[in-house]
Amino acid sequence: MGKKTSMTRRAFTKLAAATAIAATVSLEGAQALGATAGEKTAVPEVKRIRTACRGCGKMECGVWVTVENGRAVKIEGDESAFQSRGNCCTKSQASLEAAYHPDRLRYPMKRTNPKTDDDPGWMRITWDEAFKTTVAKAQEVQERYGGCSIAGITGTSRVWPMAGTAGWIRMWGSPNGIQAWQICKGPRHFTGNLVSQFAHSWVATVDRPRVYTAWGGSTEISNYDDSCRTSVEASNQADVRIIVDPRVTNLGKESDYHLALRPGTDAAMAMGWAYIVVDHQLYDDLYVKKWTNAPFLVVEDMEPSGYDTVSTNGDPFTLKTRLLKASDLDENGNPHHYMVWDALADRLTYFDSETGQWEGEKWAKPTEGFTPNQKVVEGISQGWCPNPTPFDPEIDPALYGEFEVTLKDGSVHSARPVWEYYVESLEDYTPEKTAEITGVDAELIEEACLAWATRIDPTTGYGNGGIRYMLAVEHSGHAVQTCRTLDMLAQLTGNMDTPAGHRGATRAPVEGGHAGFGSNAPGCPPMPEENQLKRLGTDRFPLLRWWRSWADANSVWEAMTTGEPYPVVMAMNSSGDFMCQGNTAYNWEALSKLDFIFEANLWQPPSAGMADILVPAQHWLEIPGCPRASQGSTGAMGANVNCIEPIGESMFDPMILVNFHKYAGVPYWPQKPDCSYPTEKDLLDDGVKFFRDSWDEYVEEFQNNGWWDVKTVEPELWGTYRRYETGALRSRNSGGILGTKGDFKPGFYTPTMKVEIWSTLMESYHPGEGWELPSYAEPPHSPLSDPEMAQEYPLIITTGRRIPVYFHSEHRQLPWCREQWPVPRVEIHPKTAAEYGIEQGDWVWIETPFGKIRQVADLYMGIDPGTINCEHQWWFPELKQASKGHELCAVNHLVDRNAQDPHCGTGNVRAYLGKIYKATPENSPFGNPVPCGNDGTEIITSADDPRLKEWASAIDAIGSDTAKWEEYAR
Repeated sequence: MGKKTSMTRRAFTKLAAATAIAATVSLEGAQALGATAGEKTAVPEVKRIRTACRGCGKMECGVWVTVENGRAVKIEGDESAFQSRGNCCTKSQASLEAAYHPDRLRYPMKRTNPKTDDDPGWMRITWDEAFKTTVAKAQEVQERYGGCSIAGITGTSRVWPMAGTAGWIRMWGSPNGIQAWQICKGPRHFTGNLVSQFAHSWVATVDRPRVYTAWGGSTEISNYDDSCRTSVEASNQADVRIIVDPRVTNLGKESDYHLALRPGTDAAMAMGWAYIVVDHQLYDDLYVKKWTNAPFLVVEDMEPSGYDTVSTNGDPFTLKTRLLKASDLDENGNPHHYMVWDALADRLTYFDSETGQWEGEKWAKPTEGFTPNQKVVEGISQGWCPNPTPFDPEIDPALYGEFEVTLKDGSVHSARPVWEYYVESLEDYTPEKTAEITGVDAELIEEACLAWATRIDPTTGYGNGGIRYMLAVEHSGHAVQTCRTLDMLAQLTGNMDTPAGHRGATRAPVEGGHAGFGSNAPGCPPMPEENQLKRLGTDRFPLLRWWRSWADANSVWEAMTTGEPYPVVMAMNSSGDFMCQGNTAYNWEALSKLDFIFEANLWQPPSAGMADILVPAQHWLEIPGCPRASQGSTGAMGANVNCIEPIGESMFDPMILVNFHKYAGVPYWPQKPDCSYPTEKDLLDDGVKFFRDSWDEYVEEFQNNGWWDVKTVEPELWGTYRRYETGALRSRNSGGILGTKGDFKPGFYTPTMKVEIWSTLMESYHPGEGWELPSYAEPPHSPLSDPEMAQEYPLIITTGRRIPVYFHSEHRQLPWCREQWPVPRVEIHPKTAAEYGIEQGDWVWIETPFGKIRQVADLYMGIDPGTINCEHQWWFPELKQASKGHELCAVNHLVDRNAQDPHCGTGNVRAYLGKIYKATPENSPFGNPVPCGNDGTEIITSADDPRLKEWASAIDAIGSDTAKWEEYAR
């Protein structure tokens, strides 16, 4: 019984190659193979449709879908899609199986068995019953407990399912949305809004950085913004390649510098780089003085003061800071005038955070500039870059010094610039000290940093490129501060909104829109302020009151379980995943406590095992369409276009939201009284209204001409660099929602209109806690922070690496994917494996004080002997039980649910302590090291498992044939 997985490295390589070859077989070739000599074949109706793939996250890869007699038979890269370079990956190819899989949800269903049963006893119902039942339950909960007792759960907008934490719960006045965003790119967006600009962690790799720096991830395999071939080409064309990652990635083995840091020490490494940048005077002096609050004066022993204001997310709050303002010096002084010391005139002067101008300045949009000369993709515009504008009138804000100031109460104090405090904070991160923390050689740290920060071509006036940091940096318990340290490097070195620098989300005329994520609900009444204040988690994480985008997931699970601080008794789930953050076992138990769960999904994943109403959403090949713009900095604009007819009674996510409005009697868009409840066409026409007259016109142009280069479509909002100089960064609200006009003032969306090295929001919401500057802290459970735990659990666990055929928890039932990667693997160094008596392919137990799971040992030289690398979010569609076996292998069963980022609540799901040992018949359920379902059924462990063959045969035979599907289901 103690067998190993049969997928060897050689078999995996051969199978991957065979799959790739099979995916390229042409229609003509297939027809020829199916005909005998001299036999005439019917000419099929063949269409070739240009669209955007949604086989993974938010990359917006351009693809062609070939449809034969109504069935999608081929997916290939679109040569016009410069963002994906005519490439599409295995996940895209496997969409052909996903669309026609026999396990797709096809009709609304309701539970008939108790939630303690392995079989939910699903019974087919109508959409009318699904909506009526759910709305009636929500109204009952709202009347009995209040709308805040309804929670929303949502995924990663894979197929536009964001309504669960926006439109659905807003109808009932609930702020309690559990979002994957809290752990997946959300912390960096939170950070951007906090201290610089929303989403400006994204790097314009399409501009081809001179130094390619990938930090904590493998974008050559999968990513949200730019990935796969785009990443490989950007890396190959760079003068220098740097990888900062605990393990050797695919690009890591080709890099010039690989900084294999200890998991969770990314902020220390970034602080160490900042020390080197400052020590070698490689920072952009004019930018630091003019566009950051580095020269603003701090009066350390002054009582914080400020003014009432409103955050970019609508939160009214009182800003209180020790940054010196005119109102601190004079009773009649303007509190928005932040004081600096002018070294030229040897006097105080100020910056006005309401106008965005310095004392005496008469700002005018810059007109002098140049066309960059980057190695951009052929045919893509270089854009336009304004020259840096000097101070006018000329001043020289001091970055160092101590200045005596007299406050309005007559007291005399010492004031020093923010920059001086920041530089002092870096003193603990010399290369030698950084080496002690991270485990990377001090000389290597310095060499790599200098290679990145020293401009290869100083004549450009900007840096070598930004830092492509990935999800790993957000997952070690101090997400916001870690993101701050990395963003600060880009700010210091001339890589903020410059070619190949940090540009943020593409500003396109079709971004947002009512169908964009299936989440907008303009007809909902404004959230009552008393409900906003009841957002769960704000007692622990005060900045969530400012952020107003998610409730803390852990706090919502607790309210479901304990009823404190008030009960949460109902959830509305839009393809959300309880396995992605916090402790999975606790979250699963919390779901079991709810009175009612509504879920929309493509499949029956583990979350569906607790649902009361389960309804089918449409696959990306089926939806009526949607305009798409790069969510990263690629600057591509196109569309997701309908390719095939929807399966069964599946529904477009935004239309599920519209129907909830209709059944609840809530107008969808009150600005159009003649169309309170829009059709699909209304939504699509509305999505392109800022660019074309109708969706049909937009699609026709897209089909004929391909993807748009947004630099040419939006020359001011996207085709221009250094938009903080031109006012274009503030052209829309901080989230970039189309149609929301900004003020076109120079600067950033922060309280000071500057990049805040000293965060006034941190100071206001966390007074006296010392979070004003970027900083490093050890992960909650590390050899240094928890030495007692380390005695029993000596290994550092990291997790979440990208897998070529999967996207987080998806694709486990697709034969093409599962054949190539049938089981979860834990990477372990051969030396460590030998120490624990573990061989390649062994099933092993991985354990922490909070839980234990099994995965297959994968011996790998590219990881430190003291670290193991697990895979995340595994479940097994082949198991006939409600949980789908998530408890067997899903890695977040191991985490401490209370170890969270102190600012945004992100869980510590990497860089924690554990142990590993071989699974044997004696220590395994059913006497079997291979994980088994509740009835003893083994999971699929190899490519030749007959269950994979059954799936594949059913996909081929059934397709969209409803009668055949119903026969299969029986």
